[in-house]
Amino acid sequence: MAINRTDNGARLANAILFPVVGLVLLAIAFSVALIAYTSQSADHAAMDSERRLLRGSTDLQLALLAKEQEGAAVWDLADYYTRPSSVNTQWLDANLGHWLYANHGHDQTVIVGETGEAIYNAVKGQQISPRESQALISGIWPLIARTRAKFINKFKPLPSGLFVIERPLNGFTRSIHETGFALHEGDLAFVSVTAISPELKQFVANRRPPAVLVSVKKLEDTRLSALAARSGVSDLRTRPASAKAEAAATFDLTSPLGAPIGSLAWTANKPGSRILSGVSPVLFLLAALIAGLTGVVLFYTRHNTRRLAESEARAQHAALHDSLTGLSNRDFFADRFRRELANWDARKGLIGVIYIDLDHFKDINDTLGHAAGDEVIREAARRLRVLVPDDATLARISGDEFALLLPGYASRASIEHMLRRIQDRFAIPMYVSGTHLHVSLSVGAAIAPEDSLSMGELLRKADIALYSAKRGGRGRWAFFDISMEEHVRTRENLAHALRDAIGKDLLHVVYQPQTTIDGATVLSVEALLRWTDPEMGPVSPSIFVPIAEEIGLINELGLYVLRKACEDAAAWPHLGLAVNVSPSQFRHPRFIDDLRETLEACNFEPSRLEIEVTETVFADNDCNILSTLKQVQEMGVRVALDDFGIGYSSLSYLRRFPFDTLKIDRSFIADLDVAPHAHSILSTIIDLGDALGMKVVAEGIETRQQASILQRTNCDRLQGFYLSRPVAPDNVPATEARLAADREPAAAISLSA
Repeated sequence: MAINRTDNGARLANAILFPVVGLVLLAIAFSVALIAYTSQSADHAAMDSERRLLRGSTDLQLALLAKEQEGAAVWDLADYYTRPSSVNTQWLDANLGHWLYANHGHDQTVIVGETGEAIYNAVKGQQISPRESQALISGIWPLIARTRAKFINKFKPLPSGLFVIERPLNGFTRSIHETGFALHEGDLAFVSVTAISPELKQFVANRRPPAVLVSVKKLEDTRLSALAARSGVSDLRTRPASAKAEAAATFDLTSPLGAPIGSLAWTANKPGSRILSGVSPVLFLLAALIAGLTGVVLFYTRHNTRRLAESEARAQHAALHDSLTGLSNRDFFADRFRRELANWDARKGLIGVIYIDLDHFKDINDTLGHAAGDEVIREAARRLRVLVPDDATLARISGDEFALLLPGYASRASIEHMLRRIQDRFAIPMYVSGTHLHVSLSVGAAIAPEDSLSMGELLRKADIALYSAKRGGRGRWAFFDISMEEHVRTRENLAHALRDAIGKDLLHVVYQPQTTIDGATVLSVEALLRWTDPEMGPVSPSIFVPIAEEIGLINELGLYVLRKACEDAAAWPHLGLAVNVSPSQFRHPRFIDDLRETLEACNFEPSRLEIEVTETVFADNDCNILSTLKQVQEMGVRVALDDFGIGYSSLSYLRRFPFDTLKIDRSFIADLDVAPHAHSILSTIIDLGDALGMKVVAEGIETRQQASILQRTNCDRLQGFYLSRPVAPDNVPATEARLAADREPAAAISLSA
């Protein structure tokens, strides 16, 4: 038996050894040739990579310089004290020049007034003559000019003749700025120019150029060292533009005037050369490894046992950890959570369970691709891992959702401090796929034993708090509160009841007339959905329509209204019918088919139907929406733009999309009694619709004075409680008769239908 085992072992050794040796020798020969061929390419690729990293680091430093200026430049007092009529250099010195040097180390601070002349100059926090800044201003004048132009272009004209400037609500800074490089006193320097402006909206009669704040930071040794550390390069130094070319890697810099002013040079990493120089030891090592293979085979059984044990350990680790981030997974988190709750007592403090969700992560996947999405997940995990304490448990529990277990905290305030640190860390943009992404977090938290000592309850309440944080605007955290649970319970009850109401035909539709300008003749009716629950009573559409959007019932709800309205309106063949269509229903791929099938099933004339849509329908894919809109009109159905005037781009929508009717938002009608310019604005909207060949409907008329004002305009139709409240379908003919019977409808119609 021993001989057989030896022979078997020899055959096994030969079967393994010779192929392995042959492959290794072939690999060595191939590697030598490949390393020699690719070493130079590797050196160039490494240098290009370092140059890109250095460029990104300098861009980030310039952005940070602009961010440092923001607190001083976006300030009502700074705006006031830099105006020609109220210049106060003493105030500027104390609050801008000295402050920027003391807090951020700005080497020079210059303020260029609205006329383009320097009104303040400080070097290292010490005020000097503004005339001494002329050379600096001349060298960076394109930055100043672009900043002033961007500021002026931010003003938007208003119908009143005034101009308004609104500050951006997102981005790394709220300021209007330009950044670049300059040669300052013989040294290369970072330069940032920021418009000095008020903190909130500004309404002015005339647009004017702003005063600008100029900040300079020289590229001295300490800043170069920090830049090198951030970029991962070594021996970073500045080099004048006149210097002779050298072998070191360089990153050329130009002034705002477009002239070369120098470069950043560093000692490039040369991985190819290192590989080439190290090939001989590697070959020697490979030869030694070949000799050792025979011994490895002899101990195969023992090593195989060890490998099996290691494989089992890796499998166990993989079963409890996330493969993308290396964090704990849901199972590991749940096991750790159970043990913490089982061993809890009051002396150990509070246990916080946190749900963390990346806001709008789907948009990142859709726009940049899943590879970029994975990179964002990994970077988010890295940031969270650095922040959480050693005794905490951080896990990835789904695509973009993380869970954090914080045991042994003394108070809710200490947990909140941790959440604040997390939010602050994510305020810094991520550099992903060649672009900076601002990824915010929504965070929900529950606390044991305050909220519960049951793992299921705590996780459920943390999830409710997370939903509340998202509902509150995202980018924030929320601790569980009993009122949140009541909100969720109420929402779930409403959703269940709404499904039941649709299935059992418990909803009903009422109709509000649209009349001629004198209020005497009904031309059309608008279908309005109403719901009276047997237990909850009347439920407002502003409550149940958003719920239908959330639970995916909005298309079914919209078709219910359309079908019911077409069936009812068959009794009034002389009247038009207006039906609201939600953005989700309008974007549904079967919308056109559903509309056509409903009209055919009800034998309803398409020319009598008008669908009303809001501007939010057109927020995404213009091409698809325009195609749907044209198909609707090709069927003979008219389209009305509802709530006109309250969106951001109403005029552009009128230009791009073929509407038949404009419905003026009720807020403009309500302002007729109180706002001095409301009449002029209303007349402008009506004239605009008339010029574009659209019918104009004024809705929300509630007083006789409003009706009287509108009768003096070119408005086509009126709608509102003053003329008639929404009525049941059986009461539509009676309402028509009542309006027609009154000789002076605008004065005689009562508020009740």
